[in-house]
Amino acid sequence: MQTRYDFTDQVVLITGAASGFGELAAQRFAQAGAKLALGDINADAVQAVADKIKATGGEALAMACDVSNNDQVEAFVATCVKTYGRLDIGINNAGISHPKKRLHQLDEANWDQTNGVNQKGVFLCMKYELTQMVEQGAGVILNVASAAGLMGSPFLSLYSSGKHGVIGLTKSAALEYGKMNIRVNAICPAFAKTPLVENSLKASGGKSRENLMAGNPMKRLGEVEEIVQAMLWACCKDNSFMNGAVVPLDGGLAAS
Repeated sequence: MQTRYDFTDQVVLITGAASGFGELAAQRFAQAGAKLALGDINADAVQAVADKIKATGGEALAMACDVSNNDQVEAFVATCVKTYGRLDIGINNAGISHPKKRLHQLDEANWDQTNGVNQKGVFLCMKYELTQMVEQGAGVILNVASAAGLMGSPFLSLYSSGKHGVIGLTKSAALEYGKMNIRVNAICPAFAKTPLVENSLKASGGKSRENLMAGNPMKRLGEVEEIVQAMLWACCKDNSFMNGAVVPLDGGLAAS
């Protein structure tokens, strides 16, 4: 049985909303009464998510947004505020990976692309979300980092470094803005059944799924629903004293 949350009339912005955690989060926040601003680099896919929500009576706008592009992020947040009048919750979920290689086999283009989305993208989203939240005197930001941000990740060094950076941004902003009634937290999922993970498994010939499961204390991958339920909990008003937290959602991986 899922916990029932109430986000009635709260405005929730979600990046990377066309699939995976972002898509299901959009559905669950809409079911809880939120008004949604959904962004993704895939314009058609994110519009389809918004259309499904509107077809069931929810409120959602969709917009193409490359989070590594300052102008697009600024325009996305501005459109959200123009449409709904405010921004209560920002969920910075957009992320990408890179080829599984040793660090010396990766190049500058891999760095620029991966951290342009995973770290710079979170910075840009936070910059414009916080600008609005400071003006209105309240807000919640939830950054989707990764278990790779809590430990080293062989063959995913650039991804790991970016996610470590997201945690640094989260903690620093929590200290800066807590007194302004703005909470900033992060969640750190391990491998879950998302398109990002599935594509990575396909790229490696599908041989590493069993290894991923065997390496987790719970001997399985995470479910997308499990991660999204934690998003709802982290952002709800009842959880109003959690600030600067970095929450592992990893089956105990970070405890080992």
